[in-house]
Amino acid sequence: MLTLPLWGQLSISGVVTDSIGKPVEDAEVYVKELRLTETTTADGTFEFRGISDGKYTLVVFAFEFEVYEKELTFDMPLPMKIQLERIRTQELSEVTLTQRKEKIFALRRLKKVEGTAIYAGKKTEVVAVDLLTANLAANNARQIYGQVVGLNIYDNGDAGIQLNIGGRGLDPNRTANFNTRQNSYDISADVLGYPESYYTPPVEALSEIQVVRGAASLQYGTQFGGLINFKFRPPNPDKKLELITRQTLGSNGLFTSFNSLGGTVGKFSYYNYLSYKEGDGFRPNSDFNAINYHGHVGYQLTDKTKLTFEATLLDYLAQQPGGLTDSQFQEDPNFSNRERNYFDVDWKLASLRLEHSFSSKTDFSLNLFALDASRKALGFRQNRVDIIDDGNERELLIDDFQNWGAEARLLSRYKLGDKNAVFLIGSKYYQAYNKQRQGAGPATTGADFDFVDEQYPAFPRKSQYRFPNLNLAVFGENVIDITDRFSITPGFRFEYIKTSAEGNFTEVFTDLAGNVIDSRVNEEDKALERSFVLLGLGTSYKLNADIEFYGNISQNYRSVTFNDLRVINPAQEISPDLEDEEGFTGDIGARGRFNAFLSYDASGFILYYGNRISRNIVTVNDQNRVVNLTDNAGTAVIYGLEMLGDWNVKETFFNSKENLKLNLFANLALTDSEYTKSDINNVKGKKVEHIPAINLRTGLSTGYKNLLASLQYTYLAKQFNDPQNSPPFLDSTAPGAGIIGELPAYGIMDLSLSYTYKKWKLEAGINNLLNESYFTRRATGYPGPGIIPAEPRTFYTTLQLKL
Repeated sequence: MLTLPLWGQLSISGVVTDSIGKPVEDAEVYVKELRLTETTTADGTFEFRGISDGKYTLVVFAFEFEVYEKELTFDMPLPMKIQLERIRTQELSEVTLTQRKEKIFALRRLKKVEGTAIYAGKKTEVVAVDLLTANLAANNARQIYGQVVGLNIYDNGDAGIQLNIGGRGLDPNRTANFNTRQNSYDISADVLGYPESYYTPPVEALSEIQVVRGAASLQYGTQFGGLINFKFRPPNPDKKLELITRQTLGSNGLFTSFNSLGGTVGKFSYYNYLSYKEGDGFRPNSDFNAINYHGHVGYQLTDKTKLTFEATLLDYLAQQPGGLTDSQFQEDPNFSNRERNYFDVDWKLASLRLEHSFSSKTDFSLNLFALDASRKALGFRQNRVDIIDDGNERELLIDDFQNWGAEARLLSRYKLGDKNAVFLIGSKYYQAYNKQRQGAGPATTGADFDFVDEQYPAFPRKSQYRFPNLNLAVFGENVIDITDRFSITPGFRFEYIKTSAEGNFTEVFTDLAGNVIDSRVNEEDKALERSFVLLGLGTSYKLNADIEFYGNISQNYRSVTFNDLRVINPAQEISPDLEDEEGFTGDIGARGRFNAFLSYDASGFILYYGNRISRNIVTVNDQNRVVNLTDNAGTAVIYGLEMLGDWNVKETFFNSKENLKLNLFANLALTDSEYTKSDINNVKGKKVEHIPAINLRTGLSTGYKNLLASLQYTYLAKQFNDPQNSPPFLDSTAPGAGIIGELPAYGIMDLSLSYTYKKWKLEAGINNLLNESYFTRRATGYPGPGIIPAEPRTFYTTLQLKL
């Protein structure tokens, strides 16, 4: 306790360190009486300016540390040195430890500045993995993203090897409408030409998942969805060796094994994991197996400079049971008539990151990253979902992705008059050289990914292409404090994009008996260059330390992918006049806490989507055949309300019971939409696809001592799958049967429990507790085409040992 006389105006400043004197970065320093919060910089310093002299309670929160709280009296500027003690987790019950983390996390949401990134004025959400009681082994996205508002999720039943999420009317397929990163570098196939994510890190390896909505377009790429960044667990700074092993058994032959090693030895730190997953799937012909390795090595060159290298490997093979028509799904959702369809992914990622602090006010980062990967799809695919596999040649598609990039960022804190300001300038260079081939695959039954075009000259879908892409971007944002409470963040992004297509496709002409009369190879060599500037503006007003009002508006852009341009799909035709998409995203909302028991985020949004591309436009082609067309459906306007609330019932009614935990949460998205302009028949005035009017997730998390439990209910209203809002094709022989039609409403309940005893942890749960029969996807291509049924009721059990 420090007590001094009082008078005047002053500043409170200091440094926060651990017990050995090492600065603690990103600690939250909170003045209770004034409800003011500051965050410590890289050297652990903080400062409150313009404070009236008096008696104040100072509270300091930081991950992995005990909460510091002390009442102090000030009458003059006084530098402080605050030492934090690390939490001794073995002495705390699981409930107590979780509650402490929740108390810190409630103030943890993405700050206005983190590292060399600016999030001021943006709608951000953070999933803290350590606070989840969920099916982590199967990456159950419905539970993991339970408190991220408005997400639309495809349920694949593949133990979460691939993530499929969208939101605000964006197609969830392989999360292609988000910029997807791990530890802040790209992991998708091709950010421009093929932004699909075939690799998703296992949640067991993550510390948190950061989600930034459409205003992320200025710093992280131009896409409408925003950013998803997977942050791996950092190496344990207090142990030379830490081992975590998790073994899981579940329904339908599910077995997963996750094993990690990490630690810190002097200036050297490391974290490695090996993950293996296999299962039979709940439908016939659904076997899968995947092995995934990640290695992280860090070296602290000096107090101000750190170098980090990472490598990731994934090898994944799955048998695909195909899609269903509506009548097949109603009769038996477990049915499969595809025995020879396979999907294979080989993913190799590498990253080298340099972080340097020029001073306490200026930080620099440089990220070099590269991808060498392939995806292969093999199977029987026709324009009708219900056609039985005839056992002849299959269709084979192989994509090879080689790309590399470099992203540099410089962030500086400075004074503008007597107010604080933060300036970020960055640039990104990205080059890709991708290859794609489509043709005849062998008439065997296994996963034989070999082309046999010469054996089947009449095979109608053959093509070979190279897609060299080049992207150069320069971006900047500036946080300017207009007052102590109100700040604005203007920003820009300049983009230069060059996309090319070099190759050929083959047209085959046959007689009525199927004999080849002629064939013609069509050569193509196309290049498209464009450059443009995107602008954005964010605002933030802090009413007090507990309540913030925020708003932002940013322009967005999405280029046509090469998959849109050239892949030949018997169930799909592509317009030759396809154009890039462009528009803007806006958010306005309020977030904060009410006392110690209620946290919330409520906002409204609007998304203006020009030249929106749709893959399910029902039309008649030149041969007078009904087909599904990929084309620019028109201009779409999407708007809605998004609300998240978390009520700590224990703090409200049972504050004295330290070993008890009881929280209720709900997130609700109410969304409406309309195509306001279109050149396509029967589109103008219709609802936009992939948008449930009601998207609700609610539940409770509770616990006593070392036992934790969570129960979650998910409800999505019906949503359309095409811009013409077509009803399902009841005739199974129709070309669009199973592909076109609405997705019915569904409600799902999930239950998870965990019990911790010393170094051991036992987890168990039931997903789809009420055994709802439903589907979340009508696929136009693989893994369909057709309805992809979601998993029925499943069970899992996980045993964890941590040393």
